[in-house]
Amino acid sequence: MSRVTPPPSSNPSGAPDPRKQQQGVKGPGMPANKPGATPPKAPSVGASSPPTKTPGGAAPAPAAAPSTMPGMPPIDQLQGRPIGRVLTKMGKVTREQVVEALTFQKSKGGALGRILIDLGYVKEADLNIALAAQKGYELVNLDGVNIPKEAIEAVPAQIATTNKVLPVEFDKNTRKLTVVMANQENFRALDDLRSLMGYNVTAKIGDPEQIDKLINKHYNTAAEGLGEILGELQQDDALKDLKNRGESIDLDSLKEAADSNPVRKLINLVLLQAIKDKASDIHFEPFEDEFKMRYRIDGILYEMMPPPAHIAPAIASRVKVMANLDIAERRMPQDGRIELNVNNQPIDLRVSVLPTMFGESVVMRVLDRSNVQLDLDKLGMRDDDLNVMRQLIHRPNGIVICTGPTGSGKTTTLYSALRELNDVSSKLITAEDPVEYDIDGIIQCQIKPEIELTFARILRSMLRQDPDTILVGEIRDKETAEIAVQASLTGHLVFSTLHTNDAPSAIARLLDLGLEPFLVTATLEGIVAQRLVRKICLNCKAEYTPAEEQLMELELRPEDVTGKKFWYGKGCEQCNNTGYRGRFGLYEIMLLDDDMRDLIVKHASTQVLRAEAKKRGMRTLRQSGLMAIFDGISTIEEVVRETIMEE
Repeated sequence: MSRVTPPPSSNPSGAPDPRKQQQGVKGPGMPANKPGATPPKAPSVGASSPPTKTPGGAAPAPAAAPSTMPGMPPIDQLQGRPIGRVLTKMGKVTREQVVEALTFQKSKGGALGRILIDLGYVKEADLNIALAAQKGYELVNLDGVNIPKEAIEAVPAQIATTNKVLPVEFDKNTRKLTVVMANQENFRALDDLRSLMGYNVTAKIGDPEQIDKLINKHYNTAAEGLGEILGELQQDDALKDLKNRGESIDLDSLKEAADSNPVRKLINLVLLQAIKDKASDIHFEPFEDEFKMRYRIDGILYEMMPPPAHIAPAIASRVKVMANLDIAERRMPQDGRIELNVNNQPIDLRVSVLPTMFGESVVMRVLDRSNVQLDLDKLGMRDDDLNVMRQLIHRPNGIVICTGPTGSGKTTTLYSALRELNDVSSKLITAEDPVEYDIDGIIQCQIKPEIELTFARILRSMLRQDPDTILVGEIRDKETAEIAVQASLTGHLVFSTLHTNDAPSAIARLLDLGLEPFLVTATLEGIVAQRLVRKICLNCKAEYTPAEEQLMELELRPEDVTGKKFWYGKGCEQCNNTGYRGRFGLYEIMLLDDDMRDLIVKHASTQVLRAEAKKRGMRTLRQSGLMAIFDGISTIEEVVRETIMEE
């Protein structure tokens, strides 16, 4: 899930721009890597806060301040030099090794630093320090450093732990803050301190391990309940026995570990925090040397402070006990369900356990009925799209397909349509895999492939149940597609989903499955493509002027947006410092008229169908996204991330 932070660029407007999230940063907060939301392109760190230098090139080192890294040449001998020269001056490589890497680069291409790592001449940490020195950052040694209390108090624990920045000096009068960070590309941290705290920030580079150690030392109160529980996990005798046991853990030890108090407390805290933060999924992931906990909130994964790796079997077993699964079975995948009642609200957790190389990966899908509003009016559709959608779902027969990638809200849209049609005069039946929400008045069937209860088989039986409207969870094969067509031809309205990138592509997908073009044109009424994008948090919403590069990502020029306003979320407690709160749908609705049907029968390409649909007024996903940006509902980065460039 990690994203590479783009290089910095200056912003003539003076306002920073909302940037894509950096993922995978661990810290003692919960969740640990929720980045403070700032606008996209950070101003150039090197330009806005050049490292302070003495005439000799090294920073002054008062008693309480960090000292320059031992053995490092003066920074002015490294700044702006080619990376090979910087590494040579640092004594990390020889000239011959650089020449060898350059020769390799000429023939094969690639970044010189990465080639030197691949050749085994430098380590990742050395390259990181060299890149920082090349940009003019001062390199400091944090051994034995005494950090003033005012510096620690100047930076909130959430920012320090999330963004991995260590404050080392702070002047209250000038609001000048000096921080040490591990990565020269950590622009988001500096943006947060500038935009949220109003500081004049100078950045330096230090050793990642030293930074981690000092952040944990000075911000240990930020861990709140999680830190205490992780401490208990380290001390628990039953859990200590699991160390270095691998697959040889006997069932009694596993049961004892799963029932231990710290494991129970950890699982409860994680579940309650996930529900409070409106997470959609909770991930417990074992790796060779670590164990990760992550939440998916508004479609983005955030990493928690990790528990010790050796307790992975205990956590997996505890979840299995709660889901009534077999804790003795560790070789096969298992699926189950946990039912909770939190604050008098029913919460369902769908549990999936998957055996991996280093243990069992556990993912829980949080189905919070109070958090999902099955109402067409609340999905984010524009008024004209809503009218078209209502016309589609009130047709007497035909097929309506909702398309998009996994997690784009297709099921929620179709459930909302069913909810609107759900009255005493209609019989509604669904075939789903799995049934996510049970709705009163609708007959819902769960498919079970292990006993050959497939979509096609249920669909055949459904037609003998005298339905008016049918929902088929997904059209996956020719047999299901053909029965859906037959159901439509015999007077039923059929809803279903497909996985395609946009609405016109769904036609090609149906033909690929083996349906005849004349059957597609006889039954298909409309296709709804959709994506989910995050909404700007209303509590910390602020206006800014986007950089030209951002507008280019949307294929816009500055003159195209004259008079338009752009917004972003600064980040606050209400949105967990992400700048976003909640999601809404972007929609692309393609209706089939006689001319479109003629094109399909003639096997017209997807591009031709798309062009014709646009001529008939179809608003593409990208166009819907642009309208959401101009309405101040979402940001450029969200729309660019979720929609494809138009051809």
